[in-house]
Amino acid sequence: MLYQDDPTELKLTLYQYQTCPFCCKVRVFLDYYGISYDLIEVDPVLRQAIKWSPYKKVPILVAKLSQGYQPLNDSSMIISALSTYLKDKKDLREIVSCYPLITFVDEDGAKKSEIMNKYFQVLGQPAVAKEISEERKWRQWVDDVFVHVLSPNVYRTREEAFESFNWFSEAGEWEKHFPVWERSIIIFVGAWAMYFIGNRLKKKYQLKDDVRESLYDECNYWMRAVRAKGSKFMGGDRPNLADLAVYGVLCSIEGCQAFKDALVHTKIKHWYYAMKDVVDNHQGSQFI
Repeated sequence: MLYQDDPTELKLTLYQYQTCPFCCKVRVFLDYYGISYDLIEVDPVLRQAIKWSPYKKVPILVAKLSQGYQPLNDSSMIISALSTYLKDKKDLREIVSCYPLITFVDEDGAKKSEIMNKYFQVLGQPAVAKEISEERKWRQWVDDVFVHVLSPNVYRTREEAFESFNWFSEAGEWEKHFPVWERSIIIFVGAWAMYFIGNRLKKKYQLKDDVRESLYDECNYWMRAVRAKGSKFMGGDRPNLADLAVYGVLCSIEGCQAFKDALVHTKIKHWYYAMKDVVDNHQGSQFI
């Protein structure tokens, strides 16, 4: 995506899956602020495009700087780091160093890694503590709760799983990016795998027997909080990072039956299309 009025002078490349909710979250942030970037679509089964990276998940955002290339990993860290850059124009390498990767062993004995401070903006200017704290809370809710109701709904049945993957193929223009045999493998293997994974995730996150009800509950939970603000968005008259995060993960399933059902059975439709308007028109660019 190329935006003529992009004031950041950043040269960014996003390695992504088109319909990955975390990748969508990053794209929504970049599009809202009118930040230019190149896209590389990664095969979600073979993942050949990111073999160079020790970090094996998407999104990966790579910034070309005068000193070389700077990768940014994890959607929330990417957004926090870029948000800091937009506000303070600090050196991007210096900003990234404020988000160290730590490795630890959890209570089950499994080795895990986590990026520290990923919901924090490293700001040199004063900010309203209550608003920033609330924004962080909702961004973490998106990653810890909301995103986990999506897969069990999108892959609720075998038929929905294949319908979803065919839509993913259309949305991601897989026929342009991958040969026919590779696209067929992605759809067939991916749909079957995600159908079984979706059922496991339903149990893991203790969703209701009818997983649609869990999706509706979380959409309405978010909308009650927005309405309590008495404003158009959680951020007021314009979206904050929490609005962008919720919209980002939700738009990842826009072509799926679960999304259509959510628009009918929850109060999220008006907010969602208001977000779509400001993101598609890059209205955040005026605030950089």
